[in-house]
Amino acid sequence: MNDAARPSPEALLKAARREARGRLKIFLGAAPGVGKTFEMLREGADLLRNGLDVVAGVVETHGRAETETLVAPFEVLPRRTIEHGAHTLAEFDLDGMLARKPRVALIDEFAHTNAPGSRHPKRWQDIEELRDAGIDVLTTLNIQHVESLNDVVAGFTRVRVRETVPDAILDDAEIEIVDLPPDELIERLKAGKVYVPHEATRALGHFFSKSNLSALRELALRRAAQTVDRHLLDHVASVGERGTWAAGERVVVAIGDQPGGDALIRATKRLADALHAPWTAVSVETPRSATLSAAARERMAHALKLATGLGATIATVPARSVFDGLCAHIIETRATAVVVGKSRRSWWFELRHGSVVDRLVRVLDGVAVHVVPVAGVVPADAEPRSVRPPATRGVLLGLGLIALTTAAAIGIQPLIGPKSVDLLYLLPVIATATLFGLRPSLAASVAAALAYNFFFLPPLYTFTIADPQNVVTLLVLTIVAVVASHLAGGLRREATIGARTATENAALAAFGQRLAAVSDEAGTAAAVCEEVAQLLDVSTVLFAREGNRLTVIGACPQGPSMGPIDIAAGEWAFDRGEVSGRDSGTLTASDWQFHPLETALGVLGVLGIARHGRGDPVPADKRVLFTTLIGQAALAHERLKLEANAREVSALQQRDDLRATLLSSIGHDLKTPLTAVVAAADALAAEHGASPTTATLKGEARRLRRVFDDLVEMTRIEAGALVVRREATDLTDAVAAAAQDLRAELARHRLVLDVPPTLPLVEADPRMLHHVLINLLGNAAKFAPAQTPITVRGRRAPDGLTLAVLDQGPGLPQGRETTLFDRFTRVDGDDMSGGTGLGLAIVKGFADAMGLGVKARNRDEGGAVFEVVWPEVAIRRTLQQVERR
Repeated sequence: MNDAARPSPEALLKAARREARGRLKIFLGAAPGVGKTFEMLREGADLLRNGLDVVAGVVETHGRAETETLVAPFEVLPRRTIEHGAHTLAEFDLDGMLARKPRVALIDEFAHTNAPGSRHPKRWQDIEELRDAGIDVLTTLNIQHVESLNDVVAGFTRVRVRETVPDAILDDAEIEIVDLPPDELIERLKAGKVYVPHEATRALGHFFSKSNLSALRELALRRAAQTVDRHLLDHVASVGERGTWAAGERVVVAIGDQPGGDALIRATKRLADALHAPWTAVSVETPRSATLSAAARERMAHALKLATGLGATIATVPARSVFDGLCAHIIETRATAVVVGKSRRSWWFELRHGSVVDRLVRVLDGVAVHVVPVAGVVPADAEPRSVRPPATRGVLLGLGLIALTTAAAIGIQPLIGPKSVDLLYLLPVIATATLFGLRPSLAASVAAALAYNFFFLPPLYTFTIADPQNVVTLLVLTIVAVVASHLAGGLRREATIGARTATENAALAAFGQRLAAVSDEAGTAAAVCEEVAQLLDVSTVLFAREGNRLTVIGACPQGPSMGPIDIAAGEWAFDRGEVSGRDSGTLTASDWQFHPLETALGVLGVLGIARHGRGDPVPADKRVLFTTLIGQAALAHERLKLEANAREVSALQQRDDLRATLLSSIGHDLKTPLTAVVAAADALAAEHGASPTTATLKGEARRLRRVFDDLVEMTRIEAGALVVRREATDLTDAVAAAAQDLRAELARHRLVLDVPPTLPLVEADPRMLHHVLINLLGNAAKFAPAQTPITVRGRRAPDGLTLAVLDQGPGLPQGRETTLFDRFTRVDGDDMSGGTGLGLAIVKGFADAMGLGVKARNRDEGGAVFEVVWPEVAIRRTLQQVERR
């Protein structure tokens, strides 16, 4: 612990790579509206005043005047236009920024997904290319977009974010928290400073609840602290500083072969939770590990399994002793707390082995040592006994080497003299220790001393020693032989451990290379099953979900026998993401033990392993290796899933582009012929008089034109290509214009207009509002019985204004009041009336674009009512107020 420190080569290389690239600073917030863009622009302005070349690449102002004011001093890079179907999209111009090459670039919305046709699918990839070119970047990010927190955020907000940023990018960036208490953020939301009022009201009831904002705030603060802690450790490693540098707590627990490991693990879990710290369960593999009893190995395996289930990272450290290995791991990880167990041992055991706890307390500086009493008093007969392989063969061969050495020494004694013979006996002792281990070498040491005494010390051929000097010679020979055999035996065991570790590392590397070489599910499954079976000497089977059941996609050996209990255990592991089956906590009657392949995309498969005979299929010394294999297998299946998703997305994108092009073509190319058909029908009616045929022709042509209009408008909504042009609108005029266009459809009904002329003007896009009213009135005319009234009613409310369309039709299906606004949704009888299922979806899309609410419900007196709701901020009392706005 007190050795001179030296810089870590890995940390120095990492620092060098960071210095060679542009700096990345992320303004991290808990939620939209906390002021990330404001802080980014403020720091950019400071840099600009200091003489640095700062260019704004992308800044999303969201129509806020104060944000637009902050952007004014900067040079703003024009955006690049991308043709997508029938639409033109504007995106960040990566090539333009590289050509301009400023010192600092301001790029908003780090997690943004680029439009199809861009060089990179994600904006963070654009920023990485800028950094490679030496450009510093300031950007913004919300905590829910961090990849590792995606599932956590979705768990309490019930909203899964699809645009995510890898954690490794954050670890390489400077993080600045932009914090705002939940109450203040909610007030900003209510004031319309984050979203338009209708969206703000809906957000307050869902994502922006106080509990959600508090949880998101805590996640943001913890993630920033984690990044700062990582940067601190990298820095102290690069300069070779000693100490824990406890910017964040890090807990290590030592797992041994003694009873009481479960209590030790649970105590550490409670400590880590109290400190909100990551924790690691460490087992130290010493030369003594090879001689542990089966019960001791089982205890270690169970403790490591429990630690894994409670969320610990597990590690196995090869070392000469438990103390050396534990200290080395604590120094490497810069742990701030270590938890060790201590049982009351006999004085003889303490005298022989010493106390690891006492040595840790004396040696560790700045590390809290938590001692947990475990298992009470361990009687002498209950102490773990070493189970060594039979040494008879090694002893016999060692004695044979001593005999050969004795014969050789007798032959060459006249040449070298009797005083040099003792050194010859060190050769067979060291050879025995190297080849056969410590116990045979100790037997060889005793035999060497006796042989030297019997054959070479006077009086010869007796064990009597006449000369006192020969007594000293014999004792020295015995001591040297014992020490040499002990050292050689220890080196042999350490070499065995090192060879096994190197073999496992080579096997993992080969496993990773084999997985990287295959690109299909069958090949990946075969590689996983064969490699795991070979490395662990077990039978393996790999399940994947197909439909509602698990299907075997790989096995080694082929054709595994699966009973109902085995299938149930596999289903449990897949559904719950937990280990099940043999020697687990669930369905232990199964002959197989099933491990889920968990990824960021969920559980993608289940790996089953089985070993002949009882006991844990994964021994303690293979636990870390198996965990690594499971992780690599999960990553391989995640890669296959992502590649499949990318192919599907590409195919869907091509299909959507084709559909958009086709619909646009239909909408534009057929409007002119339909207009001509309507005009021809009007001419026929004028020339020959109105007839049922011409009326049908005109009505169906108009209906067909509305269908084409709906298809085109729905395409625009889905592509996000709507441009809202808000104007002060008189609802009386808007309703009258829609009724005039639908006069033919409304001819069989009595239209009641209950829209008082005293209603204030409202903000709306006239064209979009016209489409909304056309679809709502047409829907009512379609379903309401003939000669029944259709009422359009406008009412002022304290918090806004509502325009409702009421009919006396059959009403809405129970429970489908919200799903009616989905695409291609029809109610019973819609097929008979020729509906496309797009009308209400267009109503919803246009209303959302204008910041309006729309809802449907049944009337108590029968029929349905559809309401369009304007929030208070979208109402203008006088035309003068509108003009001033």
